[in-house]
Amino acid sequence: MLTVLIIGCGNIAGRFDEATRPSLPLTHAGAFAADGGFRLAACAEPDDNRRKEFMERWAIPAGCADASALAEQAGRFDVISICSPTALHAEHLDAAVRLRPRLIFCEKPLTPTLAQSTSWVEKCAAAGILLAVNHTRRWAPDVLRLSEELRRGQWGTLRSVVAHYNKGVTNNGGHMIDLLHLLLGELRVVGVGKPVHDFWNDDPTVAASLLSDSGVPVYLNATHAGDYAHFELELFTSEAAIVMENGGAQWRVRRAGASPTFKGYTTLGEGEVRPGEYARSMLRAAANIRDAVLNGALLASTGSSALAAQRLCEQIKLAAGEPRSIGTSQGKQA
Repeated sequence: MLTVLIIGCGNIAGRFDEATRPSLPLTHAGAFAADGGFRLAACAEPDDNRRKEFMERWAIPAGCADASALAEQAGRFDVISICSPTALHAEHLDAAVRLRPRLIFCEKPLTPTLAQSTSWVEKCAAAGILLAVNHTRRWAPDVLRLSEELRRGQWGTLRSVVAHYNKGVTNNGGHMIDLLHLLLGELRVVGVGKPVHDFWNDDPTVAASLLSDSGVPVYLNATHAGDYAHFELELFTSEAAIVMENGGAQWRVRRAGASPTFKGYTTLGEGEVRPGEYARSMLRAAANIRDAVLNGALLASTGSSALAAQRLCEQIKLAAGEPRSIGTSQGKQA
């Protein structure tokens, strides 16, 4: 089995699974435990009570307040998951690299700035350490199928895309930009709207107009995190409207056809709703990590793909007149 160290014991590390006990894991600890190919060997968390709870829930034999306390155990861990707040990622990447794992699995964004993130991608490569970044939808089966279907032209010509998000252009917006890169390829910024500080003081939510290399217009719509969580995507093709709802929990497809009311017109039908497969993402991420470490399989989400998303997020923020760095103010990494 591959041995795992988890740094940071919050929501995405394990708490989401502890609170609701879903049928499919939503967290790092949950996915590693469910996969069966990993052994949770240690965790690092400064909150003593939280660390104790985490160790008890996931049957982890060793824990410490700071990952630096494990410096003498270099080579012990095959995989290190970094689940701490973004502002601490650079510090924890440094500790992780010193421990010489075979792979680091880091929450997004990799670090608060593109320059830092680029440096750590390079350092991991130089050290021969695989780097996976948790842009979760790159492991979602339905998203991967849609990506292939769009490439094959199965839905006709892609006309336009509208993406809805909130809670920070680099934080949640980074997920959306990465998803758009997966489905459409490279994007460039055409224009931006007024920044809205709906959660993070240093990472506003910003509306933007983007354009793909093939000329598809993309509208990044900003909603407000104070109202509700919102992460949805609408793709309009020559044959249908395809909508990802509730972050990928379900999909709605409306196909074009003859109007039942107006003769000679083509309209979108009522459509069908399909359950999404987002909940399978973390389990598939664990399987991909295991296959990458043991068999040399390609990682679905890498430092390079994460850099591409963060680069565009920084361009949007700069165009909106906002500073580049994030991760030092309100809120905690989910």
